Amino acid sequence: MTTAYSETSTERVPGRAWTVRITGHSDRSATVSCSTPACRMPPRSKDLAMLRAFAARHAAAHAKAATVRPNAWCYCGSQRCAAHPDAKTHCAGAVLLVLRHDPTVGRVWSVEEVCETCAPLLLHVTVLARATTTPRRRTAQPPAGQTTMPAPATGPGVPGGFSSPATGLTETDSRTAPARRSRRVPQRTRRQRPGRSR
Repeated sequence: MTTAYSETSTERVPGRAWTVRITGHSDRSATVSCSTPACRMPPRSKDLAMLRAFAARHAAAHAKAATVRPNAWCYCGSQRCAAHPDAKTHCAGAVLLVLRHDPTVGRVWSVEEVCETCAPLLLHVTVLARATTTPRRRTAQPPAGQTTMPAPATGPGVPGGFSSPATGLTETDSRTAPARRSRRVPQRTRRQRPGRSR
């Protein structure tokens, strides 16, 4: 999933993070909290399965509502990369929206804007979205007059970027087709010459 950011500002902004946490109590009940104070949480309960399901849905709702900002600083980097202390690196690359959740513990869900260098170093991470900027999209699109030429090379269902041999000829290709055929005729006659010397 790729998310485009609508603002045109290039000024760097702090990376955001939303943390949903289940906290247990001595009476075997638990509460769910969110790092966003305005979020409404369910009451304290002993139904841990219900609280876990709510926490997962709440984190997913934050991720769905968020728009990945290409000008955001890496949230992991702003925390001095404490989440991966053994692998020191410099933050770089596109901004990603990731979900961090350890299913074996099952108590914390974190949705964060991090760089693509830090993301693979974090444990229990799922990449949810990648930021793209408008200039990158414009450079990737072909000019208006050349839309028919690259189409065969990028046809659907062809792995590895190779063009499909079953693509049809465009109007431009049909003009050059007779010239291609005339080039093949001399090659066939050359192949037959060794056969004459048998």
